[in-house]
Amino acid sequence: MGMHTRSAGEPHGRLLLIDSDESHAQLVAETLTQSLGNSVRIIVANGGRPATELLRESGFDILLADLSSLKDLSERSDDAVARLVRLADGALFIALSDGASVSGAVGAMRAGAHDYVVKPVNGPAMAARIGELAQRHGKGRALSIEPAAEGLSDFAGFIGASSAMQFVYEQIGRIAASSAPVFITGESGTGKDVCAEALHATGPRFGKRLVAINCAAIPRDLMESELFGVARGAFTGAHEDRKGAAELADGGTLFLDEVGEMDLSLQSKLLRFLQTGTLSRVGESGVRNVDVRVICATNRNPMQLITEKKFREALFYRLHVLPIHLPPLRQRPTDIMVLARHFLARYATEERKRFGGFTPEVASLLTSAEWPGNVRQLQNLVRRLVVMCDGGDITVPMLAAADIESRGVVAPAEIPARGERRPAILPMWQQEQRIIEDAIASFGGNVSLAAAALEISPSTIYRKRQGWSDMAAAS
Repeated sequence: MGMHTRSAGEPHGRLLLIDSDESHAQLVAETLTQSLGNSVRIIVANGGRPATELLRESGFDILLADLSSLKDLSERSDDAVARLVRLADGALFIALSDGASVSGAVGAMRAGAHDYVVKPVNGPAMAARIGELAQRHGKGRALSIEPAAEGLSDFAGFIGASSAMQFVYEQIGRIAASSAPVFITGESGTGKDVCAEALHATGPRFGKRLVAINCAAIPRDLMESELFGVARGAFTGAHEDRKGAAELADGGTLFLDEVGEMDLSLQSKLLRFLQTGTLSRVGESGVRNVDVRVICATNRNPMQLITEKKFREALFYRLHVLPIHLPPLRQRPTDIMVLARHFLARYATEERKRFGGFTPEVASLLTSAEWPGNVRQLQNLVRRLVVMCDGGDITVPMLAAADIESRGVVAPAEIPARGERRPAILPMWQQEQRIIEDAIASFGGNVSLAAAALEISPSTIYRKRQGWSDMAAAS
């Protein structure tokens, strides 16, 4: 059957909405039209049987199916979905379900659905999700989804217009004005330091200093003096009074990166500082009042650290007041080329070279890569490309030459031979990681619900996440 052939004046794609509730279907269609603009033509079927007739008559690019509207096909929603998937001939299939229908949604995924969304449908979020799925499943150029709803493509140092990043921007905007502690989580390379800078830059403390201290990079015996300062004569070599990071940030923001690496005894002193707003320099008997907003970050699972007795539970709950989670790059594929072009322009200017852009083959490789090092890995790759190449369009051989990391973007099997590209086979752990992280993202970050859907325990997810973090840190 294949994709519908379009003339120049037609919408880019055809969407079949299956919903037996006429008023709800009309509302969803209007919401999606506002968000997708003229990029997609929406056709409504009031049940599973009418949908099968439409699918036999013509091709569709996207199916949105309310699971409760498929009972005229089968009492089992997964059987109905499987039938529609076969007829849909490769179209993106998104199941719609109410919040209580977790088992039905999981069954739909097993039957071939690409994703499921809990009702009510949010137009801009759905438009962005369709765009992300189109990129992930190789249909980006066929669909050319360009949501009509405008979102920020950059925000206080961040680059990206995906729904995941819009949510991050919204969170930062809501909590920047507060003085309550912020706890940032995310894999290595996702931009936790950029997030801290954005919170400081968009908040009322912007006129004061942002002082960052990496708890993993400073020897433990020096960490206390780096954080709280040292009094003259406190130890050999302390020839003068010296302020620590907390005092230097007075009136501003103190950013504690990799806070989970802090020694347990110092964690107790940090907890006391947070509780009282006072500190004592090393070797000093008096106390000093300090007013700072504390932001901390970690790429490890804090609950696992607590279980392993490496992180004090009381400190965690003192810090974990306003949480922000930064999504990995693989969960926002629509941002990959936006970031790549941004870095290409930036480094080409620095190196005084002229580049045209990325060939479609390179864009496809970049978009489909796993990016275990996230934005930092992409940034480093583009910088190497600019330094190693003379200019022009970035081609696959140029990409392969610059992709020197142990877990890079281009595997030998992915380099086109005679104009064709063979599909790459990902390692088992990467496929497992994608399945688990996608499930967590589908439940809005709720690990317990994701674990229930995958029929594993939450502790298994935490343990596997820790293993991935360790592998990322070692690479």
